[in-house]
Amino acid sequence: MQTGIQQLLLSSSLLLLVACGGSLLEKKKAELASLKETKVTTETRIAELEKEILLLDSTAIPPEKPKLVVTTPLSSAPFTHYIDLQGKIEAQNISYVTPRGMGGQVRAIYVKQGDVVSKGKLLLKLDDAVIHQQLETAKTQLDYARNLYSRQKNLWDQNIGTEVQLITAKNNVDQAERQIGILEEQLAMTNVYAQVSGIADEVNIKVGETFTGSPMNGIRIVNTSELKAVAQVPENYLERVKVGSPVKVILPDISKTFNTKVSVSGKLIDPNSRSFYIESKMPTDKQIRPNQIANIRIEDYTVNDAITIPVNTLQNDEKGKFVLVAVNENGKLRAKKRPVETGELYGNELEIHKGLQAGDILIIEGFQGLYDGQLITTSL
Repeated sequence: MQTGIQQLLLSSSLLLLVACGGSLLEKKKAELASLKETKVTTETRIAELEKEILLLDSTAIPPEKPKLVVTTPLSSAPFTHYIDLQGKIEAQNISYVTPRGMGGQVRAIYVKQGDVVSKGKLLLKLDDAVIHQQLETAKTQLDYARNLYSRQKNLWDQNIGTEVQLITAKNNVDQAERQIGILEEQLAMTNVYAQVSGIADEVNIKVGETFTGSPMNGIRIVNTSELKAVAQVPENYLERVKVGSPVKVILPDISKTFNTKVSVSGKLIDPNSRSFYIESKMPTDKQIRPNQIANIRIEDYTVNDAITIPVNTLQNDEKGKFVLVAVNENGKLRAKKRPVETGELYGNELEIHKGLQAGDILIIEGFQGLYDGQLITTSL
């Protein structure tokens, strides 16, 4: 019984300590916030009183020591926002060589990887032994059919035999000729030709293998005369990127930049990457190769006369965003708070919509810890 009472008293004590601890913490937080508020109010009031006293008695308060800062004058200038993406270069025309028929066993290969290929060039020779045998047989049958037709025609000219016999003999000749035409076409199909000009980028077939035109076991021809830059754009830019949007394509490997435009803008959002496809046509350049890495900058916003500031100079307080500018008051340079409305950010440059204008002197270094109205200097 006594042990139960002791446990109950211990639990009550712990709860009391936790409650007191929580209450004490909240009390200290409130006291700290109050002191901070009092400090700000006090410092502001001190500065005001010092100004007022100085106006009445310049000897009453020791001269204020100015704080060293670095400033820069603001001016309006063009401002452009880009969407920076990583893409690559692709060929407009990529052709996978396929046979005209069902394919067959490779007997000879007339191209190797990296060769320049012209349209109509013979690339492969497929096995044609069976077709040759069938063609020889068909030619023998044609000779036989022609001989029979000639005999039947001579008899018909002598009024011997029937018209049906003559027509049948003529049809046999026609059928044999058609069969030879089919076999000759099949024989031509054993020669695989290039249908486009370009570079034999891949040759993944060997003599003795069966050629069916599979991309994994065949020939790929890339036409490098027409290239494009491609990239995936996040879907939140769907309304800002359109066909015709200016694009800078930077190829770091060859240290070149090309100005082009979006030529294709996809409307389908990829469910996995939440992005859409864009491409831009590239100019002809011998140094550009398919699959090169490309840094793609899409211009989605531009202003001809914007006011911009270094983004690190922007500060926040309970009233919102502000910057500090240098203002000359009665021959003395003082820091002044300027509430601002911000726009787009690109790199280190932040666009300002309201609050600043050309000619304002922005404090870009030493602004940390400055208060509104503090005496400053730009030189020791």
